[in-house]
Amino acid sequence: MLVTQLMVVLDASIVTVALPDMARSLDLSQTGLSWVMNAYTLAFGGLLLLGARAGDLLGRRRVFLGGMALFVLASLIGGLAPSGAWLIASRAVQGVGAAFAAPTVLAMITISVPEGRARTRAMGLFTAVSIGGVALGLLAGGMLTDWVSWRWVMFVNVPIGIGVLVAAWLVLPETQRHTGRVDVAGAITSTLGMTALVYGFVRAADAGWSDVVSVASFVAAAVLLVGFVFIERRAEAPVVPLALFRDRMRVGSYLGRMLLVAGMMGMFFFMTQLLQTEVGYSPLQAGLAFLPTTVGVLLASQLSARRLVEAIGPRSTMVLGSLVSASAVFWLSHTSSDPAYWTIGVPLFLMGLGNGTVFVPITVAALRGVEPRHAGAAAGLVNVSQQIGATLGLAVLVTVFSAASRHAVAAGPAGRDAVEQARHVFVTGADSALLAASVLIVLVAVVVAVTNRAPRSPAAVAVPVLAD
Repeated sequence: MLVTQLMVVLDASIVTVALPDMARSLDLSQTGLSWVMNAYTLAFGGLLLLGARAGDLLGRRRVFLGGMALFVLASLIGGLAPSGAWLIASRAVQGVGAAFAAPTVLAMITISVPEGRARTRAMGLFTAVSIGGVALGLLAGGMLTDWVSWRWVMFVNVPIGIGVLVAAWLVLPETQRHTGRVDVAGAITSTLGMTALVYGFVRAADAGWSDVVSVASFVAAAVLLVGFVFIERRAEAPVVPLALFRDRMRVGSYLGRMLLVAGMMGMFFFMTQLLQTEVGYSPLQAGLAFLPTTVGVLLASQLSARRLVEAIGPRSTMVLGSLVSASAVFWLSHTSSDPAYWTIGVPLFLMGLGNGTVFVPITVAALRGVEPRHAGAAAGLVNVSQQIGATLGLAVLVTVFSAASRHAVAAGPAGRDAVEQARHVFVTGADSALLAASVLIVLVAVVVAVTNRAPRSPAAVAVPVLAD
């Protein structure tokens, strides 16, 4: 399950540093290149709710094997891509496979590990893989692109995926199938609504929030998702049981996760560009530069799972981790003008510490008190909040970057040569975007402080299960 989670997380970041080589090899335009990322994002985000519920209704082992097989096949086809259109289509199919496999991972952990200390420690491992995998993806992408070919950022999923499929076939138990009429209307409205919402954020990051297509996407998403809620209130076997939203702590954990991922992914996006365009790092060097984040996550996720949550309680642990992470990103927003590596590596390590600290209890809170037959739906909402956070964060921070860059162009002093002026504009925009990312992460501390009122010892929490 953890290897699967690592594959899904890696696939979102490993492609990033290979994009320039993909463009040269397949003659992709800037728009086409953006769709190498967006095709995966749209398919994954749009189908997550449906994929999560499918495991509850059809059996998680069956859905997991099907999703992983599709993911592996699409990776192989993408690595063989002779054209940009072929690559983009394979990325979309990868997203479909991931949407059915990823929620099963968290659901299987939830139903197989009891609440309390064991669940918290399991979530520590899940967190280490989930967050550390983003930085490892950048490193692996740089290594494969520099040493072999960009095609191996796709091919690498094939042998690992086959190993996962064999292991899952041998040892993964099938869960009980829950009978009931399939919620076709809910499946259609949730898929179309989530796709429209994710596309709206993707489009806004490129064309602006006032763009007609962006606005139309958000309006369509609102109509579809409101209709989805009304359908779910009457469905016999809803795609998302609305009882999941009756717990204030769970809702707060979804919102907090969305904000945290928004700030984190925005930081990775701009720091990757800064290191390669301004500092002059190669793709491999840029990937290596993020290793302190991975080390910080590995250390903090285990410390949070084994010590902090029990010592000071989940609420204080989440607030502490959020503030450490926000402070680190704030520090990064003041290092672009003099990017000596220690001024980047230290805050990256601190951000890893902060994120590793907060992600463990915030994931536990999202799954607290969930009945086993609804575990897939609850896990799907965790993935949805993360996916929406990533796309929303990028859209917001790119908007901040663009506004700050335009202001830098207008206010820039005369006499600068073109190269110096371009660097000044980029650094000003990146600093502003990173500052906005730190604000998003501060909001995580506010949200969890307001919504999380659990007792200090997670083992002592007694909660009712969801009603039918």
